[in-house]
Amino acid sequence: MSFGVGGGMGGGWGVGRASPAGLPFGGIPSELQAGVDEILATEPPHSPANLTFHQRPSELEREPLRLTRLVLHYRGWLVGASLLVLVSSLVLQAGPLITELAIDHGMIPHHHSTSVVLGAGGLYLVLALVGVFSQRGQAVVTGRLAARVMHDLRLRVFTHLQRLSLDFFTEEKVGVLISRMTSDIENLQQLVQDGVASFALQGLTMVVITLVLFLTNVELALWTLLLVVPPLLALSIWFHRASERGYLLSRDRIALVLADLSESLYGMRVIAATNRQRRNILNHRHVVGAYRDANLLTGRINALYGPATVALAIIVQGVLLGVGGDLVLHHQLSVGALVAFTLYVGRFFQPIQLLVQQYSSLQQSRSSITRLRELLETAPSVDDERGAVPFVIREGAITFEHVDFGYDPSRLILHDVSLTVEPGETVAFVGPTGAGKSTLAKLVTRFYDPLAGRVLIDGVDLRSVTQHSLRRQVGVVPQEPFLFSGSIRSNITFARPEASNEEVQDAIDQVGLRDLVDRLPEGVDTPVHERGQTLSTGERQLLALARAFLARPRVLVLDEATSSLDLRSEVVVERALDRVLEGRTAILIAHRLTTAQRADRIVVVDRGGVVEMGRPGELLAREGAYAAMYAAWLAAGGRDVAR
Repeated sequence: MSFGVGGGMGGGWGVGRASPAGLPFGGIPSELQAGVDEILATEPPHSPANLTFHQRPSELEREPLRLTRLVLHYRGWLVGASLLVLVSSLVLQAGPLITELAIDHGMIPHHHSTSVVLGAGGLYLVLALVGVFSQRGQAVVTGRLAARVMHDLRLRVFTHLQRLSLDFFTEEKVGVLISRMTSDIENLQQLVQDGVASFALQGLTMVVITLVLFLTNVELALWTLLLVVPPLLALSIWFHRASERGYLLSRDRIALVLADLSESLYGMRVIAATNRQRRNILNHRHVVGAYRDANLLTGRINALYGPATVALAIIVQGVLLGVGGDLVLHHQLSVGALVAFTLYVGRFFQPIQLLVQQYSSLQQSRSSITRLRELLETAPSVDDERGAVPFVIREGAITFEHVDFGYDPSRLILHDVSLTVEPGETVAFVGPTGAGKSTLAKLVTRFYDPLAGRVLIDGVDLRSVTQHSLRRQVGVVPQEPFLFSGSIRSNITFARPEASNEEVQDAIDQVGLRDLVDRLPEGVDTPVHERGQTLSTGERQLLALARAFLARPRVLVLDEATSSLDLRSEVVVERALDRVLEGRTAILIAHRLTTAQRADRIVVVDRGGVVEMGRPGELLAREGAYAAMYAAWLAAGGRDVAR
């Protein structure tokens, strides 16, 4: 018996040289192993992670997300970047003053001096080199600052996602969440690394230039402010409002693009099987087209604002040249001062042009931080109460007391359900699709809380205990077991990473995986591909049972664990179930009546409540709802296993 592909328990495993053709390889090819070892030899030692997860966020994590707070956490790096920005701004704006000095004291007749001109040129060169090194240092510092800030933000967002309840992930698209963790955070990284320093540099440059203009000539400076400020202020207000709408729209639509892409990739098998490719392309074309339209809108806004500021700069320089020339003719201003003033006015508009270019990044970042703030402010619907205490399950008695529940509170799925599962008892929930069987199981695991009534284990309301302590003792085996990239061992020990090798081997023996593992090239260290796609359904189910067995839960919930298996696989899995269920309180969600017949009691769920319960033989004798289901099952070809 070996891991394979398909619904059966046979087949091969695609690993290494011993693997048959057709299956992907999940390890390191032998020809690359030497290179990998060489790289690992140069890897610096890493201290073990010291991380404790708390279900309730800290006071710091509860604060609204603001970029300034993230940056201020690294004040030393911020102060260093600020000093380098200050040096860069002062050095880069010394050029026109040096030009004025060279003209008025080295080039004007009667003041001709070669040494002054050469000295000015040398000073200009030195300051240019200082500016180059200060900007290089600024790029290094802001790059490291951005890396640290984004590292913290990614951890904060990912940690928050771990806290959110199941209903959030049911309603939210995976692609939208991926967009938050990728493009939104990358936009903020770009802003911190380049944008913040650039905004500071350009803003400081404008302040320095304004001061120099007033020191050079008050009259020309006032003319400059009169001509520049009113139209530039009006343009900037319009640009801010228009571009903010455009970038918010763009962020929403890129999230939809990623969501559609993610859904298509996950559903590729169904797409190919149903010849859906053309329709999917058309749908994606519409989604991408909407994103393109949002980008075109922001492009048109930028195309209006940028040239308008250029035109304003040309007009202002023309007017100032005329006014300044008249002052020179009347000996109220030197030629060098006029040249320097004109150069500074040109430089005054350069930061504006650069800020226009950076404003796109700023608006994208503003949109991104708005979306991230909304995500971080999303509260879990199932949360630990402030007085919640750790819980130890002693016996495993489960009680539903007058429970009402609906995913939409206005449409109840369960109404006034009362039921007790005795310690060590296995109870099967059966009934039509949508009757509420799986919903009852989700209330036991506290994936959801009832809208009314209580769910208790050993007489303790589950809302009064910590989720961590509860789920350490309540195991779940879903209908479609999810396997993670890693190895057989890491998937079995997923709930108990600290488990010893002896415990892992015992779990393998208990659920009947020994023959499978022994046939693998690397045993329990054999790689498992993403979501276990190279494994059959039965093999994934056995691994899920081994994971549940190793976790040693006091209460076990199996949600249709055999519904998608063939008969041969079902026999193997049910044999493993007998070992896993031994001594535990268990709830079985069963579509197949062969699985339900293994339970101590059967509960028939329909029309929002419990309509029948009892031992299988008792229910058949009553000739009620279960008997009708059993007769329909036999008529459809099921085998008679009544007891």
